[in-house]
Amino acid sequence: MLKFSGVSRSGYLAWLHHVHSDTEKRREAVKAKIQDIYDDSKQNYGAPKITVELRKTGEVISERTVGTYMRQTGIRVQWSKPWTITTKDSDFSTELQNILDEQFNPNRPNAVWCSDITYIWTIDGFVYLPSVMDLFSRKIIAWTLSKTLEVSCVIDAINKAKTRRNIDQPLIIHSDRGSQYVAKKYKKATENMQRSYSKKAFPWDNACMESFHSILKREWLNRFRIRDYNQAYRLIFEYLEAFYNTKRIHRYCDFMSPAEFEQVYKRAHMGKTKATNFLRLIAFGSVIIVLENHFIRKIQVIYYLLYYFFCLLSSMLCLRFLIILNVLGCSEIQCIVQVCCGILPIKAVLVNHNQRFRMVYIFEMQLI
Repeated sequence: MLKFSGVSRSGYLAWLHHVHSDTEKRREAVKAKIQDIYDDSKQNYGAPKITVELRKTGEVISERTVGTYMRQTGIRVQWSKPWTITTKDSDFSTELQNILDEQFNPNRPNAVWCSDITYIWTIDGFVYLPSVMDLFSRKIIAWTLSKTLEVSCVIDAINKAKTRRNIDQPLIIHSDRGSQYVAKKYKKATENMQRSYSKKAFPWDNACMESFHSILKREWLNRFRIRDYNQAYRLIFEYLEAFYNTKRIHRYCDFMSPAEFEQVYKRAHMGKTKATNFLRLIAFGSVIIVLENHFIRKIQVIYYLLYYFFCLLSSMLCLRFLIILNVLGCSEIQCIVQVCCGILPIKAVLVNHNQRFRMVYIFEMQLI
């Protein structure tokens, strides 16, 4: 058999008793991890994102090596079909202004929303997906699927976004010049927002939404021969709610998912706000002791110990104060501490020491 196949006996025995080196074992282990990450991403991630995920697990590996291993195992990212123009543009250049002006990096959530409609082919005919994106995290905060291109489908998506998000601060909503976005009903639904429009025949002004539509079709919808509206709805729901918003890492979000990126911002912003409130309390707070209509004129307040300055407990920052008040000639227990931000009843502990009462007050408060 060996002679027929052209293999020497020594060569066959060497192959049979070959022991894999540590390098070969590591290479195979890394390839297995790459395959797992690729499958978990619904077979969408390329070498850059797989490299990031591998490094999170402690692997030291370059993007070029990951690409080589992907080629060796036959892994490849999804590709896009040629783009087809399916929208009609209206020209209101003197009325519709481009307020956003391609500034796609807002510094807080709910500062800029973008919206657009994309066509999705099914065997029964096209269905239409209007969606709303928060540019801060690239999160799709609202979407609907419609069988028609009526303005009502856009209004439904806008109303969902308004219900789910806080729009107390100034908000810009950007879109193209499609007929749905210049309708009176749309203007009424967005009357408390600044409406911004792309220039005529210039989709780059709404590049983030165009990119999202491309990703949705390239990474997911193009794999299926969609039968009807119901199947399209299920596929879109699975991709957006179970993957894109919650799991898919984005380069713009420092390789975090949109939901995780917003949570990081909220935690940082909450800590910053509470620190600001605390500094205000220290800077402007005044303590007044009221003892049964007797006002103590001379009070020496000693901030003896300030501990647990930012103790993260159950996602709430708890500021604890230990204040020692040295009061002369005071024998009353009941008192009220009045601070600039309100009146806080506290408990007093009196210690008799050389005819002078030292009242130690320990209280705990939370700044929200």
